[in-house]
Amino acid sequence: MGQKVHPLGFRVGVTEDWRSRWFAPKAAYGEFLIEDQKIRSLVNKRLNQTPPFAGCAKIEIERTRNEVKVALSTARPGMVIGPKGAEVDKLKDALEDLIDRKISVNIKEIKNPDMDAKLISLSIAEQLKKRASFRRIMKMRCEATMGSGAKGIKIICKGRLGGSEMSRREMQKMGSIPLQTLQAHVDYGYSISKTKSGVIGVRVWVYKGNYGSEVDVESAPDRPERSGRRGRL
Repeated sequence: MGQKVHPLGFRVGVTEDWRSRWFAPKAAYGEFLIEDQKIRSLVNKRLNQTPPFAGCAKIEIERTRNEVKVALSTARPGMVIGPKGAEVDKLKDALEDLIDRKISVNIKEIKNPDMDAKLISLSIAEQLKKRASFRRIMKMRCEATMGSGAKGIKIICKGRLGGSEMSRREMQKMGSIPLQTLQAHVDYGYSISKTKSGVIGVRVWVYKGNYGSEVDVESAPDRPERSGRRGRL
């Protein structure tokens, strides 16, 4: 049997920080945990599963005595905020109604979406819904990520690919993915694509380099270089 460990869970407390940061007495711990899960489910449904697909890669939750702070990392902050902040206010109101607490929402921009595993998996899942060729999508995403300065990427799609009767597993890999090295910064993302023939799971691992020596977003190669690389295939 393969021993599969979530790359984030493997590194939490060593090199990665927790996605929920709060302390609770034993009596309130279960309630807070369920609230966190409700917040994550609502944000994921509104931003990742319904048009215009703003693409939220990371949800961080902090609690103080009086309020809950929710930080959302997205590649399209304009879509999340909306005109004059209308959309973010609607999201804030929906979250407050859900858990009946005061909530503040903070939006962080992801400068290089090609280096974020969650955004890559969401992009592939969305294209699979549109019946695009899965091999072509996977190869293009691998090249775009490697062109952005990643040291390795692995994509696995599993399900009824191409609408076939029997489900199968397809993998594309470029560079190296040192999953057992705690010092390696490996980003992981998982998304599902609900197609007419069934559900397809998309898993993405991106190796950015060791902690402290990751590729700088500002110095990453420009898009024209990546498109040129793609043209030589």
